[in-house]
Amino acid sequence: MSMIRDLRAVVRPSLRKPAPLHNSYDTTRDPSASSAVVDCAVYRDGRRLPETDGTCRTPREAMLQVREDGGFAWIGLHEPTEEEFAGIAREFGLHPLAVEDAVHAHQRPKLERYDDTLFTVFKTIHYVEHAELTATSEVVETGEVMCFTGRDFVITVRHGGHGSLRALRHRLEDDPELLAKGPSAVLHSLADHVVDGYIAVAGAVQDDIDEVEIEVFSTPDKGSSRGSDAGRIYQLKREVLEFKRAVSPLLRPMQLLSERPMRLIDPDIQKYFRDVADHLVRVQEEVIGFDELLNSILQANLAQATVAQNEDMRKITSWAAIVAVPTMICGVYGMNFKHMPEVGWTYGYPTVMGFIGVVCFSIHRMLKRNGWL
Repeated sequence: MSMIRDLRAVVRPSLRKPAPLHNSYDTTRDPSASSAVVDCAVYRDGRRLPETDGTCRTPREAMLQVREDGGFAWIGLHEPTEEEFAGIAREFGLHPLAVEDAVHAHQRPKLERYDDTLFTVFKTIHYVEHAELTATSEVVETGEVMCFTGRDFVITVRHGGHGSLRALRHRLEDDPELLAKGPSAVLHSLADHVVDGYIAVAGAVQDDIDEVEIEVFSTPDKGSSRGSDAGRIYQLKREVLEFKRAVSPLLRPMQLLSERPMRLIDPDIQKYFRDVADHLVRVQEEVIGFDELLNSILQANLAQATVAQNEDMRKITSWAAIVAVPTMICGVYGMNFKHMPEVGWTYGYPTVMGFIGVVCFSIHRMLKRNGWL
């Protein structure tokens, strides 16, 4: 709460100068570093302005340069703490509620507007490579990217060990015409980058589902159990559900960015958001299809296990019926009564044994013909 009270004083400039930063695009922060800022740059006319002293400028220096010479600042952070983000939030006038969401992460994908700032939350998805899918395999790993978009600044906050924005920044710097559109171009490129990641992960998950489907409907090896695939199917279903939680909530924000006029979004850039929204709809349909297909595969697997159990029970019952014949006859002649038919007959034993063999063979042939054995 103390942090939020401090952030409300957005009109007061920060008196503490941030620590010097290294000029690096590395998106993995060194735990011993004094700042979570991984890159801070000023862009004018689509080109990155060089740093005067060869070191990365601080966010405060970047904002002062923007206010004096124009352009916009793009500040990238990785898992900042409350203390590390407080000065930046005061300098750029960020709303305390949005700052709290950006620091603590674990947010639902959304789009919110605070005065002259758009706050967007994206869930990033990373496919975890695995040699074999098991009942405990991790298929997808999620992270988060928050984006504060203003008239003359963009602040990206990344959480998680994947989802690097280094390649995205380089790609935009190689396209000055697009970057000249301002902060909205960065927001669009970020959204497009995240959704492209969804498409790639969807293709990899599809391969895993195809593999499980083939194994479920293939002829089982001798001694294997049909129900052994249920754990893998259920685990894959859980991972698809996590994927769905990242994709589905983002559809509404993308529709708003592509359809509703916004002062902070360049009209030319807004057209490109429609393409991102279309790709996102396609991914959402694929993920929903994955969930339904896995439900069908799981039900088929359980049905196969039930059928296999019924077949086993029929075999057990068949052999029990065959064994019942000698058991009954031997039980009768084992009662030790003095006067019993054929007890004193010389050929009584071989006759009874032959009779038992004929009856058991006949029952076996009948059950075999009916598919019980």
